[in-house]
Amino acid sequence: MPNQLPSYFHLHLISDATGETLTTMAKAAAVQYAQVRPIEHVHPLVRTPKQLERVLKEVEQSPGIVLYTIVKSELIEAIERRCRELKVPSLHVLQPIMRVFESYLGAPQTPVVAGQHMVDADYFRRIDALNFAMAHDDGQLPQDLNSADIIILGISRTSKTPTSIYLAQRGYKTANLPLVPGIEPPSALLEPHRAFVVGLVASPERIAEIRRNRVRMLADRNLDEYVDRAQIANELSYSRRLCSQHGWPVIDVTRRSIEETAATIIRLLHDREEAAAADEPRELEDG
Repeated sequence: MPNQLPSYFHLHLISDATGETLTTMAKAAAVQYAQVRPIEHVHPLVRTPKQLERVLKEVEQSPGIVLYTIVKSELIEAIERRCRELKVPSLHVLQPIMRVFESYLGAPQTPVVAGQHMVDADYFRRIDALNFAMAHDDGQLPQDLNSADIIILGISRTSKTPTSIYLAQRGYKTANLPLVPGIEPPSALLEPHRAFVVGLVASPERIAEIRRNRVRMLADRNLDEYVDRAQIANELSYSRRLCSQHGWPVIDVTRRSIEETAATIIRLLHDREEAAAADEPRELEDG
């Protein structure tokens, strides 16, 4: 009989930092095997032999794949040695990447524990962007839109807020504005500003489904109208027309994750910046 796939497997993620990078990489790989469920064991802030010893005991109790991002060589050796003894696979997930860097740059790496989480200018920029996104959520402080890097527009339940928060975590000051037919958008949006504006839409069916799930929290609205697909289609038409009038790109988020939507927005923003940079020499020559 052919070997049957297990229904689950243990996945140990060992990091000397928060483990966020490792968890993201592991999920990207595990999702390719939808028929098998990973049971994640996340071990963050492992920086001493004693801490690692406790982790390796758990690996022994629940053997499975071991992925790690550890800097200290003595800890790396201990992980590899114990995994060989337990006959479980292990991988330093950043090592192949570091080899490419080292080969190209012609210089050895200088290991820094939790280096990606150092409190530097970029860290404070992301915190500032997150505060900005929270303060400018759902149309708040519309007079301050010129301070934004990105402005997200959309009718209710088009994932404006989570997309704004995700972009803020990437360091982009993001405001989001609700679009409602019959209510003019804030004047600051239509005045000259430096922010990149993008509209989000989704299928009426998808929006109706999400709104119906939220309906109990919205007792102050006309609920029948709020979830009516024809009404939603009218709202979406208004949203598309407004964006078309002003040349703002529109992204359909019906089948997109928040991460995919944010990545598309960043790509469009970079395309605009590159186009603007390419136009500058010509403008100087024309002058």
